[in-house]
Amino acid sequence: MTTTYDCTAADQRAEGLENAQRAIRQHKCVVFPTDTVYGIGADAFSPQAVTMLLASKGRSRKMPPPVLIPRLNALDGLATDVPAEARKLAEAFWPGGLTMIFHAQPSLDWDLGETRGTVALRMPADDVAQDLLTLTGPLAVSSANRTGRPAARTAAEAMDQLAESVEVYLEGGLRPEGDADSVALPSTIVDATALPLRVVRQGAITLERLREVVPELLDIDGNAAAE
Repeated sequence: MTTTYDCTAADQRAEGLENAQRAIRQHKCVVFPTDTVYGIGADAFSPQAVTMLLASKGRSRKMPPPVLIPRLNALDGLATDVPAEARKLAEAFWPGGLTMIFHAQPSLDWDLGETRGTVALRMPADDVAQDLLTLTGPLAVSSANRTGRPAARTAAEAMDQLAESVEVYLEGGLRPEGDADSVALPSTIVDATALPLRVVRQGAITLERLREVVPELLDIDGNAAAE
């Protein structure tokens, strides 16, 4: 049965996190806040759970979900051939609104869809998300909405779209925090599978900020910074 917990109340937050952890163990989906928008998450190492996540969104295996991690040191357990430039970006912007695409560790037993041997990783800057990830480990996560519809900024908005395909909803208030009329930006995505690194989706962290750390970063059109 689908249940919503108000994570702004300490007792409900503890109960909600416990039940979300249980749902993940049972290969079910949960919705929770991140620092960008609300996400729908599932056990990254359960093909059944990932399939359920994609079905909930109306999304095909051609659009595999990224994976959220609780700590920076999880990077090397999930990715290989990590460039030094990508480590600099991770150290500067994790936790935060930056997703990076890496070559996945070949020994991992998971099936996120048609990834072509890559994995997109992010560490969110949100207390509820961090608490959940600490309990569950890495989660396959996508924005909590039906494909083609606006991203949910509250758990209630997510429930309107995803309904009972999700076992547990963790309500943490508006995300990103602030004005309800402000634009909710997704994470910025950087391809770190080859050098130079390249932005493949513009989002919460600007190209200018990223280039302060990695000046040779290419923009979304493949262009280097003007000298």
